[in-house]
This record gives sequence, C-alpha cells and structure tokens, in this order.
Amino acid sequence: MSRILIIEDDPSVASALHDWLRDEGFVVDMATDSAQGLSSAQSGRYDVVVTDLQMPGLSGLEIIEQLQSARAHLPVILITAYHTTEAAIRAIKLGAYDYVVKPIDPSEFLRILHRALESTRIRAREIARLVSKPLDMGETTSSREAIIGKSKVMQTVYKEIGRVAAMPVTVLIQGETGTGKELVARAIHQHSDRAPQPFVTVNCAAIPENLLESELFGHEAGAFTGAKTRRIGRFEQANAGTIFLDEIGDMSPGTQVKLLRVLQEKTISRVGGKDPILVDVRILAATHRNLEEAIEAKEFRLDLFHRLNVAVIYLPPLSQRREDIPDLANYFLTRYSAEFNLERPSIADDALEFLQQQSWPGNVRELENIVRKALIASRGYPISFDHLRAALIKPTSPRLAGDQKLTDYVTELLAQAQLGETGNVGNVSEILTEAVERELYGQAIRLAGGDQTRAARWLGVSRPTMREKLTRYGLFPTRGDTPMATRALTKPPQRESRLGEYEL
Repeated sequence: MSRILIIEDDPSVASALHDWLRDEGFVVDMATDSAQGLSSAQSGRYDVVVTDLQMPGLSGLEIIEQLQSARAHLPVILITAYHTTEAAIRAIKLGAYDYVVKPIDPSEFLRILHRALESTRIRAREIARLVSKPLDMGETTSSREAIIGKSKVMQTVYKEIGRVAAMPVTVLIQGETGTGKELVARAIHQHSDRAPQPFVTVNCAAIPENLLESELFGHEAGAFTGAKTRRIGRFEQANAGTIFLDEIGDMSPGTQVKLLRVLQEKTISRVGGKDPILVDVRILAATHRNLEEAIEAKEFRLDLFHRLNVAVIYLPPLSQRREDIPDLANYFLTRYSAEFNLERPSIADDALEFLQQQSWPGNVRELENIVRKALIASRGYPISFDHLRAALIKPTSPRLAGDQKLTDYVTELLAQAQLGETGNVGNVSEILTEAVERELYGQAIRLAGGDQTRAARWLGVSRPTMREKLTRYGLFPTRGDTPMATRALTKPPQRESRLGEYEL
C-alpha cells in the first residue's frame, strides 16, 4: 500500500488532508514541524511527500532542495496559496514533481498524486531490472550521429550502406522527410576510404535559388552586387571528401545543369570565374520527392537523374519499423538527458506501447521531438503514458481578440506586402504558430493567383520553401484566384490564460 507523508504546519489543514487521503486508501503520516518532516522524508519510508510552501523554519522549497541530495527520485508535491510564476518555476527547477494551489481541487490533486505514485513504481521496477541484468555498455553509444534500429528493414539499409560505402559511386538516398537520410549519408562517408576527409552538407531546399549556385560553386570578387571578396564554395571545401546534397529534388533547373557538368567533367566554375577548377568529390544526394514524377512534370532533368541513380538506398518511414521505436525512444532519452544535465529517466511499458501505436507522419524526427518534450515535462522523473500523450497533443489554432480573427490579420499583412509597404512579412512564418503559417502561405498563393514565385518573393522565402509549405499544408490554388486584402492592420494581443477554481 502506498505511503504518503504530509508536511503542513497548520494542524487543521494537515488533519483534513490526512483523513481525506486515508479514506482514499493510502497509508498517511503527517508532520506539523518542517524539520521533523524533512527528517521523516529522508528516512526512505515514503512513496510521495506532500508539503506546504510557506512554513516556519524550513520552507517547502528548502525541503525539496535538501531532498534532492538525499532522495533525488522521491516525488514531492508542493501546496501553495500563492500562485506566482516565480514560485512555480523555482519549485519545478528545484525538482518538485508538481504543485497545486489552495483551495485544492480533489480530483486534480488525486490525479497528480496517482501519477507521482506511478512514477515511483516505474522507478522501482527499473532498479530491479538493472540489478537483475546489468547494462551492457557494448550496446550503448555516445555518438550523436547513430543510426538506431534492429528491424528487418533497417538491416537491409545497413547492408546497402556496407555494399556501396567502399565503392566510388554516386548514391541517391530516398525516403520521407524526417527518416534520417543525412545519417545514412554520414555512415556511407565514415565507412569509405574518404572518411578522414571533409564531409560537407548542403540543404538545397533551405538556400534561396539565387544563392544556391554561389553556395555550391563559390564566386569571384565582383561577380555580382555585394560580392566584395572571393568565396570558396562547398564543392571546393569538400575536395577529396564527400558532399551531401539534401533535398536535391528542389534544385532549380539552372543549377541542375551545372551539377550535371560536375558529375560528367569533375570540374566546377565559380560564379563570375572563367577557369574550370578540378575537384575530387564524391556526391551523395537525398530527396523525399518522387524524382520520376518530377521528371514527368519537367521539374527535374532525366540525364541528371541517370547520373545520380547509380546506387539507391531507400530509407523506410517509421511506420514500417515500429519495432525500432523503443530503442529510438531510449536512445533519445539518453542523449537529451545528458544534454539537459538530468539523470536518465526510465520510461513506462505502456508509454512505449503508446509510442508504437502512433502513425508518426514526421517519422524519426517527430519521435525525437516528442521524447524531448516528454523529458522536459517529466524533469527527469520516469516518463509515463500521460507525459507522452500530452506531448503529442497539438495546440489549437490561436485567435485574435474581439471580432477580428487570425484570417483578417494575415490578410492585412499580405495586403501591405502587395502594396510594397512592408518588407518584413518573411519573418511572420518564423514568429507565428503552424496555424498562422498555414493561413499565411494559403493567402499568399491565392493573392498571387497561384504564382509561387511571386508569393515566395512577397514572403521573402525561396521558391522551394514555398513549394514545400504548400505541399505540407495541402494548398493548391488555381491561377486567377486573387482575393483582395482591405482591412486595417492590427497586431494580435497576447492570449489570456485562465486558472480553474479549486475546492477541497
């Protein structure tokens, strides 16, 4: 039966909590002196400690701080009558499992209490498992570039990496966004005879079209406005090594021609330069696009495709390798626990099962983000089903105050961009939420009559970025669809947050 210690200097409050929790089926002790309460908590007899914040002698925060040294994994629930941001942040930072505000909501308090007890049980099972089966250090890795997975489909990937690594051939890596294509490229480089030489990465979709050629091949001083000095491009930086061209399917036709020349002649020319420069570079390329479809749409060159399509490695989506999810989740827990300076927490079995049941449209990258969010929420305590479920919940679309909706705000921003009155619209997609981004790109492409280049120019992004956003959000307007934006511009105020009422 679970044992709970209540530390509360007000005897009437302590007695009320004691009787209520005892009626709920717990074994409950109470201490009305904070020093006595700390001593009892350090004894190791209790599964959870409930303590008041403001008390004579030691405060609740001081009790939490001292328990972190003696019993770091003992969940402590803080009760406070003062709901201040500073107290809340400090309590969580010091290691409190959670805190509740007086007057207490019984159902909310019980939910937190049961979660804390489950954390203690998970921790106990993890300790028992480690005692019965010591950790095999040979199975761990400190590499931030590890490819994790023992599934059959990943075994095939490993075999393909081994097959092509030592061969001086171009490799095309195909797979959905977030599957880890760069990790595969790094593994090919690390297992090749070029491993001691540079490994240079270029995300072709992240660099504006007019800058990509200079980024890849460099430029001479005076080649264009602003080119005051010579720039060495990525191909020259990768000489004798490997260059990884990510999202090559988004490369412009003009740059595709120049890349084809590099593959055929092993030379480059800097922008504004006349003399060819010999380069010895192995090219690895990746894309989430179907290049055959891009060729049919006249967006990718067939001759370049044949040059790249010498060896192909297909990286499966996470939905096709669900058995790897526990290993991936534990790997990310180990990695980010070290980064956040937390002791590596355990994770409940039902939490791992929950992860395996998800669809993961964002693949391994999405899983990594969810595990990181759950780790931050748990603050080093064992990660439960509730932590992961909360991390997976997406926030609802924000709305502006009064009658003006988010749509009106974005409409007005785009109206000013259309009139040339602001050059700052390109930052909007970085500041606002996904819902705002969807509205922004949707209205821009409609306002531009389906012209992606024009819409991208208004927003200050590259055309490949524009295309990627339209694809992500399923925005495919027809040309000629150009609504006008006419309302006055106002900035959205901060959204208010409301606290519920608490009763005991």
